[in-house]
Amino acid sequence: MHIDLDPPNGITGFPFGMPAEEVKAAAAALGRVRVIDEGPPRGWAFMKVDTVLAQFAITFHLEDGKTLTSVEIWRPFAGPEEISVTWRGIDVFRTPAAEVLARIEAAGYRIEDREYFHPQVRDLTLGFSRNSRDDIPLDGDEDDEDAMPMYFSAVLAAPAKYYD
Repeated sequence: MHIDLDPPNGITGFPFGMPAEEVKAAAAALGRVRVIDEGPPRGWAFMKVDTVLAQFAITFHLEDGKTLTSVEIWRPFAGPEEISVTWRGIDVFRTPAAEVLARIEAAGYRIEDREYFHPQVRDLTLGFSRNSRDDIPLDGDEDDEDAMPMYFSAVLAAPAKYYD
């Protein structure tokens, strides 16, 4: 399986603005689906379509309760299927996080919170997570309390002005 991140337009098969019923049907074709907080948003709660596949998960956010507004993809676990999630040919989960960020900067984008666990590329509308997981080695000495995971654990793609 290959998923291409194409902000601000969407990801492979899921354009931003896609109607809720289409998101649910397309997500169900990928894996097991659970719809959370279906319908109009209530306070901080908004509709999500959690999709669990054999080796990873995708959460489709429908913050207005009607259309796809962002997508969060979790790092695939090792398994029988070859899974890649790329932005402009860069595999965001198999390439070390520091290299992914360097290549994004080389493409002319500014990264906020680069040295923290959740860097954001506002102009590109990508957000990353470097949460610890047993299958992700640390980037640096294991005894260093500031060492972060070498690879990203999740990526969020969104339409233009999402972070505004």
